[in-house]
Amino acid sequence: MSKGLQTLLTQTPEEGFKLAVKLAQKGIEVTQPSEEIREMLRPVYSRNADSLTAASQVVAIHFQTVAFANNYWN
Repeated sequence: MSKGLQTLLTQTPEEGFKLAVKLAQKGIEVTQPSEEIREMLRPVYSRNADSLTAASQVVAIHFQTVAFANNYWN
């Protein structure tokens, strides 16, 4: 991935959640590299409950991965 992601290890669950959000955002950038198109689509999905639920699910899956990598911050 980009040089901005070096590790899944974080100090706290809060940092892990922020990383999960970043992973989700980067996934969108890879899927749709055009910032212009993403900005055009944002008003549509930002008002759609199903789209917002799906986005939350993606973040949750990434958070699950980060938590596992961090041994659930034991």
